[in-house]
Amino acid sequence: MTTPTASSSTAVSRSSAAATADALQTPEGRTTIADGVVQKIAGLAAKEVAGVHALGGGTARTLGALRERIPGASQSTGQGVSVEVGETQAAIDLEMVTEYGVSIAEVAKAVRRNVIQTVEGMTGLQVTEVNVSVNDIHLPSDDDAEDRPEPARVQ
Repeated sequence: MTTPTASSSTAVSRSSAAATADALQTPEGRTTIADGVVQKIAGLAAKEVAGVHALGGGTARTLGALRERIPGASQSTGQGVSVEVGETQAAIDLEMVTEYGVSIAEVAKAVRRNVIQTVEGMTGLQVTEVNVSVNDIHLPSDDDAEDRPEPARVQ
C-alpha cells in the first residue's frame, strides 16, 4: 500500500476554481461567455423547478405578457434574472413568483441548487452566489380569472 505524497494529493485535490480557469483559458485560446448566455441558462434552470410560477417582478412580467402576444416575438428567458460574469466566475440574482402552498424556503433552495448545477455544467464558470427574491405568490384563483372570457358588451 502506498501513501500519497504531498504533490500527488495536491494534484488530486485541485479546487474547482482552478479547474474552471483551466477549462476557460487554455494554451490554444480563451473562452469568454456573455452575460446574456448565463442569464438565459439561469432563467431556464430556475423555471424547471416545481413551485416556481414565473420569474420577474410585476413590471417585468407585464412586459413579458405583452411581448408574448405579439406574433413572432420570442419569450424572454432572461426575465427576472440579473448576472455578473467575470473571467471564471458568475453571480446570479433571481426575482420570482412561487405557487401558493409550497415551502418558499425549499423552492428557493431547489432553484439555487439547479441554477448552480446547470450554469456550472454548461459554462464551466464557478457560480459564487445565487440570490433569490420572492416577489409574489401565484394563487389558483388567478388562473380562473385569466381563463374566464369577458362578457359581451352588446347582444
